Amino acid sequence: MGVEPIPSWPGELIEMGDTRVHVRSTPGGPGEAAVFVHGLAGSATNWTDLMGELAGDVRGYALDLPGAGYSPEPLDGDYSVDGHASVVAKVIEHVGRPVHLFGNSMGGAVSVRVAATRPDLVRSLTLISPALPDLLPRFGPARVAMSAAPRLGEIAIRKLNGVPVDRRVRATLSWCYADGSRVHPQRLREAEEELRRRDGLPYAAAAMVGCARAIVNEYFRVGPGNLWRQAAQVTAPTLVIYGRRDRLVDARMALRAGRVFPDVRLVTLANAAHVAQMEFPEAVAREARRLIVETAAPRLSAARSA
Repeated sequence: MGVEPIPSWPGELIEMGDTRVHVRSTPGGPGEAAVFVHGLAGSATNWTDLMGELAGDVRGYALDLPGAGYSPEPLDGDYSVDGHASVVAKVIEHVGRPVHLFGNSMGGAVSVRVAATRPDLVRSLTLISPALPDLLPRFGPARVAMSAAPRLGEIAIRKLNGVPVDRRVRATLSWCYADGSRVHPQRLREAEEELRRRDGLPYAAAAMVGCARAIVNEYFRVGPGNLWRQAAQVTAPTLVIYGRRDRLVDARMALRAGRVFPDVRLVTLANAAHVAQMEFPEAVAREARRLIVETAAPRLSAARSA
């Protein structure tokens, strides 16, 4: 399948008070920094290829949200979007602010909350298939809702763990990719190894169910904390990328995003599904790079135009 993919970026466990988070980063160099936030059942490695594409433009930091990847479970058991947003804000403060903030799916919802409530931390915002409230009945979101139901989620996870790892990985990728043949065999092996490791963690099921419940709770949240109302408060220039073949986030939500975000550019990728940054990293990098250059600190913008 062509060139062997790049390995995962090295990571370290960062301690910030009583919060411990595993963060993967690209080598130092560019003055601009970017923070990447993954979605439900994902990890920092969801950003490996995009971080590689942007390594000449930004120093990238991809975190494993609490209970995901190599990050330990949160001490308070908080898997809510508010809890995740607080952790992301701490990571941004740790690496140096403001940053170019990226979020995919649930990570997109978390990133909107950070950008709305802590505008001082965000230079630009790039969202890829963000999980913003959409109550139109569709099978993909319904599966998330079922996994969040009391007791049902835990039962479903236990039954799912009885399915062979390779079948679970391929099933997940079939939901997230438009074309499964684009997944390099090495990436398949990495995903299977990671899932085997996760199966041995005592908190893995609780983290999955907790995050699913967090998404469902946000879909029904009303008042000033509603994510669409917060999207209207985002001051950072925003790029929102949708995949036309996404079965989890409806690409038609681009219409609403265009009306709500104050300073937004919309991109729809015809052949992409839910994780465009993994399926088409070059295309996503091209769009993101344009926003980074437009919003970068003056010294970088001047250097680019020289």
